[in-house]
Amino acid sequence: MASWVKELHLPNLHIPITVDRILPVAPSKPIPSNTLYLSNLDDIIGARVFTPTVYFYQTKDLNSNQDLVVKILRDALAKVLVPYYPFSGRLREVENGKLEVFFGPNQGALIVQARTKMALDELGDLAVPNPAWLPLIYRFPNEESYKILDMPLLIAQVTLFRCGGFSLGLRLCHCICDGFGAMQFVGAWAATAKTGTLITNPKPCWDREFFKPRKPPVVKYPHVEFMPIDEGSNLTMSLWEAKPVQKCYQISREFQIKLKTLAQSDNSFICTTFDAMAAHVWRSWVKALDVQPPNYQLRLTFSVNARPKLKNPALEQGFYGNVVCVACAMTTVHNLINAAGLADITRLVREARLSISEEYLRSTVDYVERNRPRRLEFGGKLTITQWTRFSIYESADFGWGRPIYAGPVDITPTPQVCVFLPQGDTDPSGTIVVCICLPDYAITRFTEILSLKDTSH
Repeated sequence: MASWVKELHLPNLHIPITVDRILPVAPSKPIPSNTLYLSNLDDIIGARVFTPTVYFYQTKDLNSNQDLVVKILRDALAKVLVPYYPFSGRLREVENGKLEVFFGPNQGALIVQARTKMALDELGDLAVPNPAWLPLIYRFPNEESYKILDMPLLIAQVTLFRCGGFSLGLRLCHCICDGFGAMQFVGAWAATAKTGTLITNPKPCWDREFFKPRKPPVVKYPHVEFMPIDEGSNLTMSLWEAKPVQKCYQISREFQIKLKTLAQSDNSFICTTFDAMAAHVWRSWVKALDVQPPNYQLRLTFSVNARPKLKNPALEQGFYGNVVCVACAMTTVHNLINAAGLADITRLVREARLSISEEYLRSTVDYVERNRPRRLEFGGKLTITQWTRFSIYESADFGWGRPIYAGPVDITPTPQVCVFLPQGDTDPSGTIVVCICLPDYAITRFTEILSLKDTSH
């Protein structure tokens, strides 16, 4: 079984980058100039970030004319920014700290053309996200963390490599789209670049008024996912002060099936593979970190795509805004570590996932309207983000084939986040990659527990 879990090692790299041009990209045709409403799901505190991703492409056809890559991407972006014109605007705060999209002169998206003397094969394994790739994602000089106001809502860096390959480092503002919306947008951009003609399938739909709060707001649930918890444990200090490193583990399909079988061993419920994996990773992480005290209340949060929950009425197919709810499982350190089996923890994750309904989503909208949380809460929390259901490879063929790698780069700035990723585009086996942050002292212990080598687990 140990071979079913493989620790992946990230090479230490220095990628020298030269920025050649910074190119504003405006929509190729006139667009509406009215301000746009953002729903409370769009401007919730957790969405007020940029989501950085990188895509690597290997092609032998462009050695003599790599500038053509930038031209094709820029021209296609200008076309696709017509139907997706909100990406060319900016964000500002209005009453009560609420955000809206506005339009003015000298706005638009941004494409940065850069180059490096390195070749793609010098980067090592391109199936594993590496914080050393950060130079491939453009940030403004002295840019503040979490700055989103008056920022371009789409920033793309095209880095040309010596071998003829290139990377596309993309920053999309989460307020404009969630993961599924981002895939829809990138898919339209890629199809337009590939054909030279604007292609949007499905047709993009803004309609953020679909999620307007009720009058008066009706909050039917406690929404513990948002509630502040006093940091009465050593967990946050262990992570943030110890300068954790990003660790990645390849998890085979066989191991995932094994975990699911263990989680359902008492035959009292049926769970998903995600339920079992999330429960196992959560417990392994807390146990490896030796979180104290035992009676401290912990939270596991994860996003649930609520699109299938919306029936009356249903969302239009092309809606690309945020339609996610935060599910939250809670238990004490003692219960998490000393649970008789994986089933007890998996049941908590499953119940949290199943608690997300259309009414829960509406209650979330109303809770934010009434309370509007102002800061990200980290106390006693692990957040798992599942990228395995995104069409991140399928949507990103801009004309040079699917990317070698597509996904995040560095999760260490938010060390209480764990990401489940697909194992590249060419692996049909169902293998996933789990990326998580750990201080040095906990790495060996976590690896043993995750692999089920730890007999006390």
